[in-house]
Formats: sequence, structure tokens, C-alpha cells
Amino acid sequence: MDLEDLRIYQQSMDFGEKIWNKVITWDRLAIDTFGKQLIRSSDSIAANISEGFGRYHLKEIKHFCYIARGSLFESKTWITKAKNRKLIALSDFEEFVKELKDLGIKLNNYIKSLDKNIGNQIKEDPENYGNSNTDLSTFMDYN
Repeated sequence: MDLEDLRIYQQSMDFGEKIWNKVITWDRLAIDTFGKQLIRSSDSIAANISEGFGRYHLKEIKHFCYIARGSLFESKTWITKAKNRKLIALSDFEEFVKELKDLGIKLNNYIKSLDKNIGNQIKEDPENYGNSNTDLSTFMDYN
């Protein structure tokens, strides 16, 4: 399975783009004071899912998913501040919060599924690294 096949990754990537497209319409003060932080936290959801996906050990994969979940909650805080400061309409706020809630549920389910689906499996094809029975001295020059 490729990273791009993960629905949680796809949805979090889309969410980050929606946030970007909204924030770039704000004035300079709003962008500088907390718009950039909203973009970072929203983008961090997908970024941490992908970083975890690239890790080998289950504990590391889950660790980055937990960081992604923290970024999800941080994003909700910044979205709430944007609504309170009248930078986004109530309808946008409700849409973003609904999407974050859905992302949170899917992320939690993804984390739970890792134990069942990955366990002690090797994520990469060992053939990519050659035959494990190969004598290492054939790769080294000891002369």
C-alpha cells in the first residue's frame, strides 16, 4: 500500500489545502499573528501521518499518529479563534469543525487498526535489500 492510498492521508491533505485557501484571503496582521500557525497545524496533520507511515516500527508509526491528533486539536483552536475574530463565517467554522471531527474519528480508527494490520509485519519487501544469506565479505574489500 502506498501512502497516497490512505484515506486519512488524502482527507488530511485536502483539509490543509482548504485552510490555506481561506487564510491567504486574510489581511496581513491576521495572517502573521495566527494564520500561519493555523496553516502549520493543519498541514502537520498530514505531515505526521506520512512521517509515521515511513517508519518501520509500530510504536514509531503510532507516535506520529498521536502527534497528528494533537495537531488536529490545535487546528480546532485556531479555527475557533478565526471565528471569534470574525475572519471566517459561521458556516465555514461549522464545516471545518465537522471535517476535523470526522478526521479525528478516522485517525483514531487508523491508530486502532495498526495493531491488527501491521503487528510484526515487515512493511517493505526484503527483496529490495538482497538475499539475507549473502556473505558480507563479497561487498567489502579487505585488501
